[in-house]
Amino acid sequence: MKECTLSNRIDCRTEYSALKRVLVAKPSFMKISTVINETQKHYEDVNIDIPRALDQHETFVHVLEEHGVEVVELSAHPELHEQVFTRDIAFVIHDQLFVASMNEEVRLEETSLLKEWLYENSIPFQEPFPSSIEGGDVLIDGKTIWIGISGRTSPESIETLRERLPSYTIEPLGLDDGILHLDCVFNIISDYTALVYPPSFTDSGLDKLQSRFNLIPVTREEQFHMGPNVLSIDEGKLISLPQNQRLNDELRSKGFQVLPIDFSEIIKSGGSFRCCTLPLLRSSD
Repeated sequence: MKECTLSNRIDCRTEYSALKRVLVAKPSFMKISTVINETQKHYEDVNIDIPRALDQHETFVHVLEEHGVEVVELSAHPELHEQVFTRDIAFVIHDQLFVASMNEEVRLEETSLLKEWLYENSIPFQEPFPSSIEGGDVLIDGKTIWIGISGRTSPESIETLRERLPSYTIEPLGLDDGILHLDCVFNIISDYTALVYPPSFTDSGLDKLQSRFNLIPVTREEQFHMGPNVLSIDEGKLISLPQNQRLNDELRSKGFQVLPIDFSEIIKSGGSFRCCTLPLLRSSD
């Protein structure tokens, strides 16, 4: 894994163009200490096998690097048990990086460490927000930004983002109670295709998505196993859990190249491949 020698260039305009540079954190101290989402309730007793989680994360990073992605590591802190989910602590919209405002107290210090890293690498960023907003609720669709209204992202912060990005279309999507982030139930995988778990949305929200994308629905079991939370690393190429075989077969039938990686230990804490990556640079070709 590379040291932090990257330039300060940031640019992400889609969720699926070629991934060039990404920020991750190893699950070195991962554990369910305070239950903060529905998935963790199911695994609180068995908790996290850290050596297994580290092996799975290492395989994930190796595959990213094999496909030409520069992987930069944010140092893991022993008291930050959710730090592997780097997607939540910030988000890049085109050439602007926004540091998130975390909703859960156990995750607040993660943004402080991120800001130190950003200062060290001369990467500009924006903050603060009036209340919580987390990167897992923010999906980029060119000049349209889809944002989940969840227990982690408030309408007030969405309005603040709208004010800061007057030339963009901000599309809020209400989510059912119990849904952690938008990317747990919705993910854009090409210019015209998205994964979705329909029961999580209002009728009007689902209508908006249907009018914009060809939707591939996931089942309830696939949603529990983080089916929508794939990571696109290039157009038509994505990383997915091998356990979601039906979904992977459907993706292949529609022309996508699926790279299966076992992440079963890490998803016990409520996140998968998209959650574990903070893209800093994607191809804008």
